[in-house]
Amino acid sequence: MTEAEIQNILEKQHKFFQTGQTLPVAYRIEQLQKLKDSIIRHEPDLNLALKADLGKSETESYMCEIGLTLSELSWMLKHIKKLTKETVVPTPLAQFAAKSFRSPSPYGNVLIMSPWNYPVLLTLEPLIDALAAGNTAVVKPSAYAPSTSRVMQEIIEECFSDEYVAVVTGGRAENQALLNQRFDKIFFTGGKTVGREVLRHAAEYLTPVTLELGGKSPCIVDSTAKIPLAARRIVFGKYLNCGQTCVAPDYILCDKAIRDQLTDAIKSEIRRQFGKHPLENPNYGKIINRKHFQRLQGLIDSSKVVIGGQSDAKILRIAPTVMKNVTWEDAVMGEEIFGPILPILTYESLDDAIQTVESHPHPLALYFFSEDKAAQKKVLDHCHFGGGCINDTIIHLATSAMPFGGIGESGMGGYHGKAGFDEFTHYRSIVDKKTWMDLPVRYQRYNKFKRKMLRMFLK
Repeated sequence: MTEAEIQNILEKQHKFFQTGQTLPVAYRIEQLQKLKDSIIRHEPDLNLALKADLGKSETESYMCEIGLTLSELSWMLKHIKKLTKETVVPTPLAQFAAKSFRSPSPYGNVLIMSPWNYPVLLTLEPLIDALAAGNTAVVKPSAYAPSTSRVMQEIIEECFSDEYVAVVTGGRAENQALLNQRFDKIFFTGGKTVGREVLRHAAEYLTPVTLELGGKSPCIVDSTAKIPLAARRIVFGKYLNCGQTCVAPDYILCDKAIRDQLTDAIKSEIRRQFGKHPLENPNYGKIINRKHFQRLQGLIDSSKVVIGGQSDAKILRIAPTVMKNVTWEDAVMGEEIFGPILPILTYESLDDAIQTVESHPHPLALYFFSEDKAAQKKVLDHCHFGGGCINDTIIHLATSAMPFGGIGESGMGGYHGKAGFDEFTHYRSIVDKKTWMDLPVRYQRYNKFKRKMLRMFLK
């Protein structure tokens, strides 16, 4: 799509938004219900597309993409009437007589740029929040998941006219053309490098931005942890979608005393969950493309591999891999892994572990396995991260009741449920001042009595 075509879409969306048609709650509900019905109809198509792009099984596709998307839709449909209501707040005595309230208002024309690793969830979930808030939207899915992008385009075009929701496909040229435009809000999910570029372009028009990025999310395991259960949950979270998950445990930081026990338990769990030959497991996914595959291959130090390391370049699969005796000087610790490689590092004391985490950029997620309540509180009090779990991994993002987002280099802003509605909404502060009386205190000429009244009101 050319820049001129993109500009034409934006002009149409701006005119459509100005008509006020997106504002009635009944209209928003109708559009969200249409989207929900279409997703359900196209579920088989989405399954096939996710299998083609990422090798996802039907179960994983529903559990991590389609099902979570439908859950967000259901939550929004249930709560949208409450979310769109004005909220009355207390009025200061000095402003008597008046009514004060917060009035939710959509931003207008929003841009949603989504990644390839969870192409359905990370495209449609912010779209749901944007439409619930009353906006129009331009959606730009990743070019690296072409099959899924085609199905989502079919779903969106089946539900909406492009003056309301438009899909722009393509690669860098289209991304650049979109970022050159003036939007009222930008929502970007992806890597830090592109995230910085998005922020630079948004600064040109002072456009508010939500950035959902990533980072090296640590998984701390102390000596009190239930090792077999910890291993099971770590293996699930790490190797889901072949590790191509923004909140996957990037590395383990465990008490030195339990390293070997934990390593053995993780090896056992990999065999249990994926079999002796994971590359032949039909429910194990694949790496998104050859470039990413080769990058991951370069992060594996065969001398430190304790399980895995096998790969098949023809089908872009890398077996679940664990490395130990890893240090921060190893290549695997120099960047976000975003693949099925799990380095294991150790610490002498919990204070050392906390210092290690805090000496690096704030991660998107942090996981802590421990039965020690005091240790749990200490980690939560002293570590800064987007969100996480105690005694589990990744499941904190699978709810509309809590916001999901990063901090520092791992992102800004959060969404899901009410937080998602808020992210696409400007709350106007309104004072409805009554006309049946008018306190004279604020008006000149000032005198001693007025100063006394002001001090009584404002203190």
